[in-house]
Parts: sequence; C-alpha cells; structure tokens
Amino acid sequence: MYKKKMESDIRCPLEYGLEIFGGKWDSRVICVLNEKKVLRYSEIRKEMGNVTDAVLAATLKKLIANDLIQRKSYDEIPPRVEYSLSEKGQSVVPILQSICKWSGIFHKEDNENTMLQCQKCDYNN
Repeated sequence: MYKKKMESDIRCPLEYGLEIFGGKWDSRVICVLNEKKVLRYSEIRKEMGNVTDAVLAATLKKLIANDLIQRKSYDEIPPRVEYSLSEKGQSVVPILQSICKWSGIFHKEDNENTMLQCQKCDYNN
C-alpha cells in the first residue's frame, strides 16, 4: 500500500502560495480583477481570451474558496453576479508584480500574445 513520504500538513510556505495563486489562470484572473476592479463572469471571460467556461468557472471557484476573490450576487431578474478582489487577493498583486518584474529581465516579450493587463504591469516601470 502507498504511503506518503510527508504528511500533508507539513508544507513550505512557498508551496502554499504557489498552490493558491500559481496556477495558469489564477494569476491572470487576479491581474484582470486588479485592473478592472469589479467584473461580471462574461466580462472576465472576455478579458481572459482563450479560457474555456469550465476552466474559468473552476478557477473562480478555487479563488473564492481561498478568499482571494469575492462573489457578490444581486437579487435581480435577470440575476447579476459580480466578482472583485478581496483584501487577501489585493495583497497578492505586489507579489505577482514582483514576479513579472523578475521575469521581464529574463523573458523576451511577445507583445502580440501578451495579455493587456500584463502589458500594463509595473514590471515595465
């Protein structure tokens, strides 16, 4: 029978951070919401470009569960739901900008395929 080498509660803080906001779409959603502040699902989808509905829905669900994003539902017809960064989500933005700054030193940009939010990121300054 398989036995884990390490207990799941013994973790590196870096590993925790990468699990929370290190996924392919996680940081992109955070950056979009940082720039736009409050968006509906369809607006996030439009900003993200080539993400599928299933992946975006799962990403939002994960970010909400980890308290990085707030979901506000309005009692209207048709229903309206808006997403925004929580205080915890806003605290991640400088970390992501630092990663962008570091990456900008070593990664050559392809402005044609770079997300608009990335082009506005502080790493260019």
